[in-house]
Amino acid sequence: MSRPPTPALQRLQRRNARCRRCLEAGFPIVPPPVFAGHAGQRAYLFGLAPGRVEAETGRPWQGRAGRTLRRWLRLDEDTFFRSFYCASVTRCFPGPSASGRGDRRATRAEEALCESWREEELRLLEPALVVTVGLTPAAQLLGVRRLGDAIGKSFLLDDAIVVPLPHPSGASGWLNDPANRVRLGKAVTHVRRELSRLNVT
Repeated sequence: MSRPPTPALQRLQRRNARCRRCLEAGFPIVPPPVFAGHAGQRAYLFGLAPGRVEAETGRPWQGRAGRTLRRWLRLDEDTFFRSFYCASVTRCFPGPSASGRGDRRATRAEEALCESWREEELRLLEPALVVTVGLTPAAQLLGVRRLGDAIGKSFLLDDAIVVPLPHPSGASGWLNDPANRVRLGKAVTHVRRELSRLNVT
């Protein structure tokens, strides 16, 4: 399979880096957009949104959730970013929640404004593996409605294998259920097997 030329993805990334769609639509987001990757990467990691730490550093998965995710996958930071093109449903930090606890959840309208970035990335990258992190990314790509219906299973999206993971947030109680921890174990095993098959770790 021929790989997309690097300049096409670089042009997309330059446009994404300058994106101000949500600000122009009146949403209280905190630019710039946060993503990381390069042409030729065969694994695509699709999360929800950057957090405060990611907004400050300009790099995905730099906070506690990122450390937890890498621990699940047994990948150090360099290998993680070498393995995955990292993107998200919304590309900018949504800002703090009104309650002052945690981050604001971006609206569906904001998510829709970001959809074309994901569509173009997938078209250009043609990944063999897509890993979704959390319910919203899995719902957006696969139409699933419950984490329990998706974690521990794999799906096909065009020619890519999709493996959903739960979000590694400490605020989530989903993994308190032993059955869900078993589901996570199956999902992580599948991701690691696919990464090994792609020879990217």
